Amino acid sequence: MSDQTWWYLSRSSGVVTLVASGGAIIWGLLLSTRVIRRRSLPKWLLDLHRFLGAITVAGLAVHLGSLYADRFIHFSIADLAIPGHATWHPWALAWGIIAAYLLVVVQVSSLLKRHIPLRIWRRIHYSSFPVFVLALLHAGTAGTDTSNRAYVVIAFLLCAVIFFLTVVRVLSSRSAKASRPTASRTRDPITVRPVERSGGSRR
Repeated sequence: MSDQTWWYLSRSSGVVTLVASGGAIIWGLLLSTRVIRRRSLPKWLLDLHRFLGAITVAGLAVHLGSLYADRFIHFSIADLAIPGHATWHPWALAWGIIAAYLLVVVQVSSLLKRHIPLRIWRRIHYSSFPVFVLALLHAGTAGTDTSNRAYVVIAFLLCAVIFFLTVVRVLSSRSAKASRPTASRTRDPITVRPVERSGGSRR
């Protein structure tokens, strides 16, 4: 095996991980903002969000494994597990390590969704956004593909779509909350009149 094989594998798996994580966020936003109606979708498309999350985790595992196997820089387990421990671009690796830990937390919470309160699960799931941002920082400061035009275009499109759908999601949730009191006020109150009782006795 060539000395550069593990390095190329780490680069490609890193790009796959970044694109898959961005795709998972985009698909989740499309479903949550109701831009795409779930009733009109087949079941396999509804599971695409979970599938992209699994691809992200698998890509991360290959990325870390290939970096450890690469003998050019000689990363140790501590370098790949402890932020700031590595001597080669320590801050760049730190962003990636933190993103990896957050990704694992998000995926584990998804597997345990039935056993976690919905409010707590949503707050944990929002960590998908910091995962993507930290992965971008990691790729931009440690990756060697930032000079590749195709990579730059894909990263820019992912950021633009995620930003747009996030704005739509926030505005739709605000409008939904604002319409709830109005709807409750327009409802006609149901008044229950007391039953009049006569003083006479039943016969």
